[in-house]
Amino acid sequence: MTQLKIKLTVEEFLALPENDTTYEFVDGEAIPKYKNQQMSPKFFHGSTTGALFIILSTWDEAKGRVVVEWPIKLTKNQEIWIPVPDLTYVSYHRLAADWLEDEACPVIPELVVEIISPGQTFGDMIEKATYYLQAGILLVWIVDTISQTITVFTQSSLPVTFREHQIITHEILPGLEITPHTIFQRAGLIR
Repeated sequence: MTQLKIKLTVEEFLALPENDTTYEFVDGEAIPKYKNQQMSPKFFHGSTTGALFIILSTWDEAKGRVVVEWPIKLTKNQEIWIPVPDLTYVSYHRLAADWLEDEACPVIPELVVEIISPGQTFGDMIEKATYYLQAGILLVWIVDTISQTITVFTQSSLPVTFREHQIITHEILPGLEITPHTIFQRAGLIR
């Protein structure tokens, strides 16, 4: 049986009711972020998201906001694209501290974090990181909970993969010094 695909406007997509499935807006369609049950986030993904949220929120006090699964209005291939990264950081310089709306992120954030879920590949995430950078995001972290690495993508250099006690810093995130070991230990994934 052929499934009929209905193109949505951005407004129709953003008006979809919230439910247990996270959707991204790609080429005019609501596409599930996790294509099947195998890809649904599990313990490693959830605990790493929580650890990163706590670490980044503690660091960013009075600098900006860190949000879990916040849709972002971007452009990909000259089309509106609304991905839902696992974590987003946007400074108060880009989005005022007094902004308070229940909507998709209206500005391009400095940092997005994607954590590889079961069933996703690093190659899938590289493609997504490339689209994020092309859309104007300055920094993308791809987190691999199995290899316990963080690969950092920027617009100005080749990706760099950090392991164990290697310190991740960047001028976009002043004062933040973090290691994969710290993140994965906080997530309870290091024995």
